[in-house]
Amino acid sequence: MNPIDKTPKQIVKELDEYVIGQDEAKKAIAVALRNRYRRMQLSGQMQEEITPKNVLMIGPTGVGKTEIARRLAKIVQAPFVKVEATKFTEVGYVGRDVESMVRDLVEVSYKIEEESEFKQVRPEASRNAEKQLIKLLVPAKRKEKKKQNNEQQNFVQMLQDLQSGKMPANFGQGQPVEEEVTDQVRDERLSVSEQLKRGQLENQEVTLKVDDPTRKFQGQNGMLNQMGIDLGDALSSLTPTRKVERTMTVAQAREALIKKESEKLVNTADIAERALKRAENTGIIFIDEIDKVTSQSQKNAGEVSREGVQRDILPIVEGSQVQTKYGLVNTDHILFIASGAFHESKPSDLIAELQGRFPIRVELDELKTEDFVRILTEPNNALIKQYIALIGTDNIKITFTIEAVRRISEIAYRVNHENENIGARRLHTILERLLGEILFEGPDMQMGEITITEAYVNDKIGDVAADKDLSQYIL
Repeated sequence: MNPIDKTPKQIVKELDEYVIGQDEAKKAIAVALRNRYRRMQLSGQMQEEITPKNVLMIGPTGVGKTEIARRLAKIVQAPFVKVEATKFTEVGYVGRDVESMVRDLVEVSYKIEEESEFKQVRPEASRNAEKQLIKLLVPAKRKEKKKQNNEQQNFVQMLQDLQSGKMPANFGQGQPVEEEVTDQVRDERLSVSEQLKRGQLENQEVTLKVDDPTRKFQGQNGMLNQMGIDLGDALSSLTPTRKVERTMTVAQAREALIKKESEKLVNTADIAERALKRAENTGIIFIDEIDKVTSQSQKNAGEVSREGVQRDILPIVEGSQVQTKYGLVNTDHILFIASGAFHESKPSDLIAELQGRFPIRVELDELKTEDFVRILTEPNNALIKQYIALIGTDNIKITFTIEAVRRISEIAYRVNHENENIGARRLHTILERLLGEILFEGPDMQMGEITITEAYVNDKIGDVAADKDLSQYIL
């Protein structure tokens, strides 16, 4: 089944595997996703008229708002970015501009399309990489070509090529070299080829020249990137790529060579075009902490800037064109999911125009003791399952009694109420405190079995949880 073709019930069922409770929020999100599929079945003219029903999720931290949105994107294989509204500033202030979230989405979309294309060309790329790997393992004698008699003439020719927009093939690569392959080298390469096919050399080390990974970051300019201009790409055609030597296993070298060969086989212009369409039609942008940019969230001199951020976000949510390094992207049909605790403010404190762009509103429930019990045990990525697996790597089998799980949940609920409510994140701090000694001593215990009981929980964290002043610092 096409991921985008899933029914709301199927989407909710998959979300249930990772997020406990919050049924109303899951249903609302699932319907918003299904409406995307419904829209794609209509005529082109009707598609343009139907805009996404953006969602505003309201609820305290740690109840699953971000997890629902993140898992949703994975289920439908959609480009997804999460941003925090507080990181943006009004135009004219120093900081990130709101259009950067759309450019980030297009980057994610490009990576998805690129990986898909790489899978298509992998068989051919693998064959080409294998040939290069054999040459690395059995190098031939290399001899330099004779230098041209007139170096000044070559320099003039290079300048003419640059002026015409043509880059010499060997520019920045040094003097061209050729291989002298003897019969002995051919025999050795045939032998190595057979060993590679049988997987006998996977752990052997080989030295490979790769692009310098630090150069990409050194050449980036934050302001230009925010404008959709990649200075690194612009200069890459004018300056040679710096290479660095890395020693790695044959298995690692093969993957590095396959990636490099794949880049040669794909058409980046086609990938960019598909990436823009994917971002426009299936992209999801999750704007967290939107309540923090209301004028009521804090009454100080920053009020104008916060309302300015809302006004800058508005045209993107309404639908506008944003310049990216891959081309213009239209935001008309991107799905926006906003969230906030709204402790000190309320949704009506957002500017009226922005409120109207989030017609679907769902309130997420505060987590109770029973919810914590389910969070610890039911999801595929449940915390207890994670700790059992982690400690199991030290050959220690650890089990939790149901009474212990319930006691942990009661402590989490109590500490959340007596201190700041951080939702399910409280379970992380409690379990780290509870299992800290086992995690430290585990590697030296070699093997064994440990059962976490209610008494063990009370002994390790009972006193800390009972002391309000102490628990706010430790748990």
